[in-house]
Amino acid sequence: MFDLDRFISESVTFRAESMFRKDIDDNRDELSREIKGKSVCVIGGAGSIGSSFIKALLRFEPKSVVVVDLNENGLAELVRDVRSTQGLFCPEEFRCYTLNFADPIFERIFREEKGFDIVANFSAHKHVRSEKDKYSVQALIENNDIKAKKLMDLLCVYPPKHFFCVSTDKAANPVNIMGASKRIMEDLVMAYNAHFKVTTARFANVAFSNGSLPDGWIHRLQKKQPLAAPNDVKRYFVSPEESGQICMLACILGKGGEVFFPKLGEDQMLTFSKICDDFVKAEGFQTVECQSDNDAKEYADQMSYDSDKYPVVYFKSDTTGEKAYEEFYVPGEKINMQRFKALGVVEQSSRRSMSEISRFFNNLEDIFAKPDFTKHQVVEAIKGFIPNFQHEEKGKNLDSKM
Repeated sequence: MFDLDRFISESVTFRAESMFRKDIDDNRDELSREIKGKSVCVIGGAGSIGSSFIKALLRFEPKSVVVVDLNENGLAELVRDVRSTQGLFCPEEFRCYTLNFADPIFERIFREEKGFDIVANFSAHKHVRSEKDKYSVQALIENNDIKAKKLMDLLCVYPPKHFFCVSTDKAANPVNIMGASKRIMEDLVMAYNAHFKVTTARFANVAFSNGSLPDGWIHRLQKKQPLAAPNDVKRYFVSPEESGQICMLACILGKGGEVFFPKLGEDQMLTFSKICDDFVKAEGFQTVECQSDNDAKEYADQMSYDSDKYPVVYFKSDTTGEKAYEEFYVPGEKINMQRFKALGVVEQSSRRSMSEISRFFNNLEDIFAKPDFTKHQVVEAIKGFIPNFQHEEKGKNLDSKM
């Protein structure tokens, strides 16, 4: 049986245990004091990072957990996973709701609960492939930014002690609209730091997270379809467990306005094609590198079930929004690399006032209200708000790739 956690440990992160174990052990008393017996609300909790965050928190015995997500199947799996994990505490009050956090039903739950001690928002369009055309761009910004503002306004009614919203490394010097939307989100939520404590985290790719390219390889193998990967894009990776721990540490231990990120060096970056090679080998095959998608599909179609070879296609990245390298912070941000063993902290950075943010949001909504608005207009509006936004339109997106 293929052991995914072991493969990630041995072939992706090259860590036998979580890189954050020491930081958790060193701060165990404070984590326990701030989580044990407290009420928790997790938005987008059925996703890879949200569910890992929940499992990290449960080890410190919160009083109650309310999870909100649109993915009904994901919520069902979350409950089964939590209740099937040996030694994992599950409070008597563990409730999951299939709904959008911008729905009136969520507002009703929040008001009747009179808020929560800890609130974490993981609901987001996270894929670069979210940027296709004006419709997908509008949906991305609506979810990552406009609805997020509605949530922040609601939280002001019953302010949480800890609020966390997940960001991305792609928010540092963004080159795609997804990354730009996360930078906008950072500025948005940090403006509410005057009302309650706000923290966030930028971190690397989560290995084999739901919907990711590596996760897709598992499905391709099950369907006897070829595997594809870029061979020129290097990325940092953390394990699913580590992704939840980053968020927990930032949420609970962070001071208002801070952004956490993992201490990872360039020597820890990998190409997707290298991971794919090792994945195919771990599954008991040898790779056969094909020259085109059609060649690979034909090879897979004619492959016998007892074959020890498997077709792959490696390619140069040529789609809109792919960044050649990844960054966790930018010049002008005050960085502290000493507070934690495996985490760096952006302790101070330039942020926007609520009036600036409101003007920008009004501008975006005016653009979206026009029936003939264009993706270019949205990009130009974002450039006006984020001057270093280096968007390059290539006319291709990841939906055109295998």
